[in-house]
Amino acid sequence: MTAALPRTAREVRLAAIPGGLPTREHFAVVDTPLPEPGTGQVLVRNRHFLVFPGLRTLIGGEVDGLPLPLLRSGDVLFGPAVGEVVAAPSDSPLRTGDTVAHMLGWREYALVAATECTPLDDTLPDPVAYLSPGSAAYGALTRLADVRAGDIVLVTGAAGAVGSLAGQIARLLGAARVIGSTGSREKAERLVSELGYDAVVLRGAGPIAAQLAEAAPEGIDVLVDTVAGEQLAAALGAARQGARFALVGTLSGQMSAHRSGGSAPVEVDAFRLLVKGVSLRGYSGADHPDVEKEWTGRFGGWLRSGAISFPHTRIAGIDRAPQALQDMIEGRHFGAVVVEL
Repeated sequence: MTAALPRTAREVRLAAIPGGLPTREHFAVVDTPLPEPGTGQVLVRNRHFLVFPGLRTLIGGEVDGLPLPLLRSGDVLFGPAVGEVVAAPSDSPLRTGDTVAHMLGWREYALVAATECTPLDDTLPDPVAYLSPGSAAYGALTRLADVRAGDIVLVTGAAGAVGSLAGQIARLLGAARVIGSTGSREKAERLVSELGYDAVVLRGAGPIAAQLAEAAPEGIDVLVDTVAGEQLAAALGAARQGARFALVGTLSGQMSAHRSGGSAPVEVDAFRLLVKGVSLRGYSGADHPDVEKEWTGRFGGWLRSGAISFPHTRIAGIDRAPQALQDMIEGRHFGAVVVEL
């Protein structure tokens, strides 16, 4: 521990379990003594951390089948973070000054097992890009949906952290037409003008199925679904023969005030699945451990060439993190949401 380090640091805790969707009042930013790393640990000064929808599920308590623990009242929130090692034992494989990624965000300083840190290099031009969840979109498109030249692709939740990259990736992989869905006209305009979407269906502007029939009169070949609900049912109605559907998220249930974040019921037409030969599969990164490295390499090259952008909003200061989570749940951001410390 060096003299330059503070004695205390701030972290965000869950102050109370909400009855519905969490808001700013359910969290507290508190001071805590700065820990000193022991054997096998390092102290990391977090520089950025990701605000992600999965926290809603962890707070809601429906975590069956998830690799992450539920959050109880008084717990510190956690999630993907990028930071700098500021203290490490002499026998540590990491050294002071190393930039690393880990899962203990939502705090200014994190005491992390060295084995749970991933050293970062300059493959990506900006360390913040390591917080992008784009590997899920890339994995879904390459491992499950197998996008082919000429495909018509639908991305639901296209203005979210995953969706804002999925459409761009689909185009780079050869898609002929990319359609998105979102909940606001402003976001719809940005999807077309900034991210190259050909058309957007708008939640709340009439039945999704009717809008999709107009946007894709010939049907769709691929779905990358981050929403489920009405949008999944509509996509099935528009499926062409042999369509490939990859489910990445279930925001329709996760962000519902009437659910706990761990379910998203939807009625699908099984007859349509059968006669159209539609494949419907859920994507999990744990099932495809080779994707992360492959994605990072391609993402870095695409970013440097200007072929892709990383849409994200930077929120300055840990004090604003709880509000950033509420705003994300309410759909106020475009792309990923990152807190900058």
